[in-house]
Amino acid sequence: MMNRRFARHGDNRNSVPMLNTAALPDLIFTVLFFFMIVTHMRDVELQVRYQVPQGTEVQKLGHRGSVVDIYVGRPYNAAADSEDFVIQLGNNVATIADIASFIERERQQMSSDDQTRLTVSIKADKDVPMGIISDIKQALQKSYALRISYSAGEKMRE
Repeated sequence: MMNRRFARHGDNRNSVPMLNTAALPDLIFTVLFFFMIVTHMRDVELQVRYQVPQGTEVQKLGHRGSVVDIYVGRPYNAAADSEDFVIQLGNNVATIADIASFIERERQQMSSDDQTRLTVSIKADKDVPMGIISDIKQALQKSYALRISYSAGEKMRE
């Protein structure tokens, strides 16, 4: 009688239980929705070509919701050694005179917290003359966008 309780029943001792995959599609879709919500898609189509200068003290900008980008570089259809530089505001090529109205439109689309933290990130080609950057800074001062950041690539320290 005692031996029956401890008797071996075929392969039951060495078999691996089946994995229940019923919840796997739910898990996959949950992860997919998470990444869809969290990922910020680029909404600006670049029309200028720029290569940012290198820097050793590079920091990332904090809250991206309060950052407005201004691109300065050569147009894509221009030669690589061209001296023509253009300014891109949003998806449009613009002039210095358009900066104030652009900043005002961007400010109106932000929340009140983001409006107080408004930072303008100038992403300019390393060969852009300083006169253009100075003109952009003066236009930003007139529109009370006083927090300015310059984009740069990180230089490897030797």
